[in-house]
Amino acid sequence: MMDVVLIDAGGANLGSVRYALERLGAQVTCSGDAERIAAADRVILPGVGAADVGMSRLRELGLVEAVRALEQPLLGICLGMQLLFDSSEEGDVACLGRIAGRVRRLGAQPGVRVPHMGWNTLHPCRDDPLLGGIGAGEQAYFVHSYAAPVTADTVATSAHGEPFAAVVRHGRCWGAQFHPERSASTGARLLANFLKDLY
Repeated sequence: MMDVVLIDAGGANLGSVRYALERLGAQVTCSGDAERIAAADRVILPGVGAADVGMSRLRELGLVEAVRALEQPLLGICLGMQLLFDSSEEGDVACLGRIAGRVRRLGAQPGVRVPHMGWNTLHPCRDDPLLGGIGAGEQAYFVHSYAAPVTADTVATSAHGEPFAAVVRHGRCWGAQFHPERSASTGARLLANFLKDLY
C-alpha cells in the first residue's frame, strides 16, 4: 500500500485531501515531523490561506529545509503549489524554491472577479504522467487570488482574465492550483496518477 504523508501546515483542506486519497486506497498520515515526511513514498503539501502565513507555519515546524530536500514525488495543492515557487507577492515572502518563478496576484478586470472561485477549464501544455487520462477541456475547481506564471515548468494552464499555471512540474515536484479533492472525477484521476509510478 502506498504510504502518503500530508504535511500538516495548518491547511483547512487537510481532512478532505486525506479522505480523497484514502478512497483511492492510499495509507495516509498527517504529520509535521521532518523524519516521518522524509520516510514517505509520496508527500503532499496542501494549503488554504495566505503564503506568508503558510511559510511561517513551515518555519515554526522546522520543515523548510526538509521539504526542499525531499527526493520522492511531492505534490503541492492550491496554496501548497504556490509555496513551491521561489517567492510570492502575497506578503512579499520567500517560498520553498522548488520551482522557479514568483506567484502574483490575479488582476481584476471588468467581469473578472478576484478571488477566482469555481469551475474552470484545464488546457494541457505537454504530456505528463500526472495528467494521464485528463484531456483538454476538462474542468477543475479553483479558489485563489494569486497564481503562478506560465513557464517551461507549466504542464497545464487555465485562465481567469489572463492565463495562469494550473498544473506544474519540475523534476519530481508537481503542483496543482486547483483543489483535486473538490474536482470530481478529474481531481480523483490526478490524485490516482500521483499514487502511481511517475517516472
